[in-house]
Amino acid sequence: MLDLARRAILTGVGLGLIAKDKIDEAVQRIREESNLTEEESRKLARELLDQSDEARKKLNDLIKKATEELFAHMDIPSRQDLANLEERVEKLEESISKDSDSVS
Repeated sequence: MLDLARRAILTGVGLGLIAKDKIDEAVQRIREESNLTEEESRKLARELLDQSDEARKKLNDLIKKATEELFAHMDIPSRQDLANLEERVEKLEESISKDSDSVS
C-alpha cells in the first residue's frame, strides 16, 4: 500500500517539483486514508523528500549541461573564457606600460 501511495504521489505531482509542504500534505492525506502510523508516515515523507531532492539535483545538472552545450553551439564565450581574456589583456597592458616607460 505504501509503495502504491508513493508512486501515486510521485506520478501525480511531478517528483522534481514537489515542495516539502506539498509532500507533507499528501502524506497526511494518505496517513488518514490508509491508517498509517506516525512512524510510517514520517518514513514515507522522508523518502519522498529525498527522492524529490535527488530529482531536483538531476534536473539542475541536466539544465546546466544543456545550457553549456547551447552556449558552445552558439559560440558564446564562457565566464572562464572571458576571465582568461581579461588576464591576457592585463598582461599586455603591463607589457606595453613597461615598454613605454623604458622608451621614455
